[in-house]
Amino acid sequence: MFDTLLIANRGEIACRVMRSARALGLRTVAVYSDADAGARHVAEADLAVCIGGAAPSESYLRGARIIEAALATGAGAIHPGYGFLSENPEFVEAVEAAGLIFVGPSAPAIRAMGLKDAAKRLMDAAGVPVVPGYLGEDQDPARLAREAEAIGYPVLIKAVAGGGGKGMRLVEAAGDFAAALEGAKAEARGAFGNEAVLIEKYITAPRHIEVQVFGDGEKAVHLFERDCSLQRRHQKVIEEAPAPGMGEEMRAAMGAAAVRAAEAIGYKGAGTVEFIVDGSRGLRPDGFWFMEMNTRLQVEHPVTEAITGVDLVEWQLRVAGGEPLPLAQEELSINGHAFEARLYAEDVPAGFLPATGRLAHLDFPQDVRADSGVRSGDAISPHYDPMIAKLIVHGPTRAVALRRLAQGLRHTRVAGTVTNLAFLGALAEHAGFAAGEVDTGLIGRDLAALVAVPQVTPQVVAEAALVLAGLDGAAGWQTGFTLWAPLARSVLLRRGEEELPCVLRVRGADLVEIDVPGATVLAARSQGRWSFDDRPAAGHFREDGHVTVFAHYGVRFDLVEPLDRAAEAGAGGNLVEAPMPGKVVAVFAEAGAQVAAGDRLALLEAMKMEHTLRAARDGIVAEVLVEAGAQVEAGAALIRLEEEEA
Repeated sequence: MFDTLLIANRGEIACRVMRSARALGLRTVAVYSDADAGARHVAEADLAVCIGGAAPSESYLRGARIIEAALATGAGAIHPGYGFLSENPEFVEAVEAAGLIFVGPSAPAIRAMGLKDAAKRLMDAAGVPVVPGYLGEDQDPARLAREAEAIGYPVLIKAVAGGGGKGMRLVEAAGDFAAALEGAKAEARGAFGNEAVLIEKYITAPRHIEVQVFGDGEKAVHLFERDCSLQRRHQKVIEEAPAPGMGEEMRAAMGAAAVRAAEAIGYKGAGTVEFIVDGSRGLRPDGFWFMEMNTRLQVEHPVTEAITGVDLVEWQLRVAGGEPLPLAQEELSINGHAFEARLYAEDVPAGFLPATGRLAHLDFPQDVRADSGVRSGDAISPHYDPMIAKLIVHGPTRAVALRRLAQGLRHTRVAGTVTNLAFLGALAEHAGFAAGEVDTGLIGRDLAALVAVPQVTPQVVAEAALVLAGLDGAAGWQTGFTLWAPLARSVLLRRGEEELPCVLRVRGADLVEIDVPGATVLAARSQGRWSFDDRPAAGHFREDGHVTVFAHYGVRFDLVEPLDRAAEAGAGGNLVEAPMPGKVVAVFAEAGAQVAAGDRLALLEAMKMEHTLRAARDGIVAEVLVEAGAQVEAGAALIRLEEEEA
């Protein structure tokens, strides 16, 4: 077996692979971009090599440079993680041509599953059930429309080279088909350079259930299923294993189908066979169909590890090193239930926009497995996926595991950037989800309730006021008060757009009365711990004039200084700003041009999705402040309109 492993990735998965590699006694080599020079995966590796600029095309997608780094550091194998080059057959061939081991499947196996239409034909021939649809090469719109009519509405249009929901459209009536087809082809052309699509029957109560497989190049086993139905815009949010409602007959049928799929392409290593399942009448052996195969380790692999006791990365490394499959099918079994929640830096109320910023504070409960590639003090870069961590829990039953997930999310502490933590917490405590009513439409149906901003209690506001007034310290609690001044102090807090005037009055040693909007709260300290109306303090993190109180999944308050208020007026109403960090793909506005409300002004690409920025009102463009191709931060001014006449 090789003794040195290079991980051709970054962040959470790079750290995860290193953990198993170290357990096997392997030396680890990290690669990093200029933006990641101080990243956690760099610090944890035995060696680290810079491979280029911040953009993935300048670093993590430079296969030749990564191979050079492996050869220079004496690595015998390369683990690709997921994303980037993990499913690139040309990279696999280049790795092997350099005399190195690729920890994963062969290039032919990756190619066999690379295009959805070809993969479905291959699976159909191998006896794996596939969704009724059209996979033909004739892409004439009229032919596609006829095929859709023959399949029967509703249908899905899907890019054959697609993934992550890109190039996908649901069409419920024939009259909508032409426009949907045009949109799907345009999106597929931009995302994959391939506008070809397939048409398939849309399952009305779909569940997304996938089977973990592992092969040695000839034989394969399955490690049971994961349910990934809890999705938003085709992106997984919370995954679990095993699937709720799964019977032994269907589990055996799905497992056997997944093994046939893996063995049909001589699969080696860890892979996932994804199925679409009709959940309208319960899970039935005749109600699942092949969707696609991911020829790599999945983001959600930890839930499989939790219920099987198998370290999938260890298996990958051992099999890549020439060992046989560690366990036979009959030696694998399910123990309990597991969940994984994906914690992202994203602004949920603003429409789940990716966010950046410094992670001023990050802390996870000890009884939760937190796979993360960042630490307190790290920055969330605009160049890469904004995942902060994956939180994984295990329990003897689904109900226990779900309660542990909800508890773990409540006790996760993040400050410094906005996250989807509250959204995840709402999902974990969703009554329908708890009852096992899982399908891909759940989040969409209940989105308003799931993203509702919580009503902050007076006690939480009072805690923020006490901290920002500087009265929470272990000593010198009377900071800011003097014997010849009134024992009262006013502070103005801001939460979002809401201003919260507060008055603090000292009533005795370790006792402060705090007036907050609509209530008066009594703060008392006993044995060094504060309570508010006899409720224990939630805890907090303070930095640079603001505080995050760790209640309601984290609530940020800013201290408003009187002089700051006078300086806050400006041209904000006339500015078009970037709602998230990203790349300016196109600018449609010109200085001096007349625009109407709703006109396209610029196109911003962020997290592989395009966002159109439109004029909020009629007006004249005074100044264009950015050029196409520029990388911008959230809040950057892009276009300024002339002042409106009084």
